[in-house]
Amino acid sequence: MTVARPLSDILDEAHSAVHAGVTYSATPWPTGFTPLDRELGGGLRAGELVIVGGAQGLGKTTFALQLARNVVAAGGSAVYLCYEHDERILLQKLLAMEAGYAEPEDGATLTQVSDALQAGGRAGLGLDDRLAHLPGAAAALSRLRSYGDRLRLVTGSGRSTGTQQIRELIRPLAGSGILVVDYLQKVSTPGPPTTEDERVTTVVAALKDIAMDFAMPVVALCAADRDGIGEGRTRLAHMRGSTAIAYEADIALMLNDKWHAVARHHLMYAGAGAGRYHDWVVCTVEKNRAGRPGTDLEFRKRFSQSRFDPHGQVVREELIDDRVFRE
Repeated sequence: MTVARPLSDILDEAHSAVHAGVTYSATPWPTGFTPLDRELGGGLRAGELVIVGGAQGLGKTTFALQLARNVVAAGGSAVYLCYEHDERILLQKLLAMEAGYAEPEDGATLTQVSDALQAGGRAGLGLDDRLAHLPGAAAALSRLRSYGDRLRLVTGSGRSTGTQQIRELIRPLAGSGILVVDYLQKVSTPGPPTTEDERVTTVVAALKDIAMDFAMPVVALCAADRDGIGEGRTRLAHMRGSTAIAYEADIALMLNDKWHAVARHHLMYAGAGAGRYHDWVVCTVEKNRAGRPGTDLEFRKRFSQSRFDPHGQVVREELIDDRVFRE
């Protein structure tokens, strides 16, 4: 039963906790993307629902998996629930990602990792032997083993993995890490089939409740609708399903290919050099309840290593369609 507590009791509780040396405010989990953490005041906080949206092929899974990796590499825990790839694919992505961290310019690529793990005629060889010839792979394996117990990879089913199952998955991690859902529109709902708007409304509200009930950030990837997959810039309003996505989210990060997001005059005057814009993804902090929305950051794609350059920078060029979501 919900109890209405007087503010005086809550103040007394805060005073006692702080006096006893207990941290009353939740410590944020850094995303590991340097300029993004600055914009978010240190990272993601307990109880927050974080939406990561964008068109297909922009690296939403890469971004979210790298974020989860960064949290566990910093000592936290994470559950990565993926409706798009199984654990084997995610493991290969993580191996390439860690090889890239170990050897930023020359680390093993995702293709090389995948090829090394093919059965072929090399039965009897373990992971270490199969990957030994790849640059950065030994360091990658060592790193994965160092945090392997704190990162849980789960293959979701659009028919059976719903919010109640998600609650059971993350119960052991309450307050100690993050949950990533890849992606929101695939989460199943109970009962007979309903419209996508109704399903998304139900799922978004449930994920926000999970974030608050388990005192952890929930990062949910979102697919864009048809209007958000054109030549223009994908915004929060273009996410598939209900407007509840925009209103329930505490933080909304929109990913766009810089080529499609930058103002046309930059493309015209850059000449042959305009092609470099394809190497970058713009990450717009479109909604931020605890800070300033509308900041445009950019991160270089390192997709051959299944990652982004985590350092990034603020976008210097003018972008098209600078409207942001406001409540």
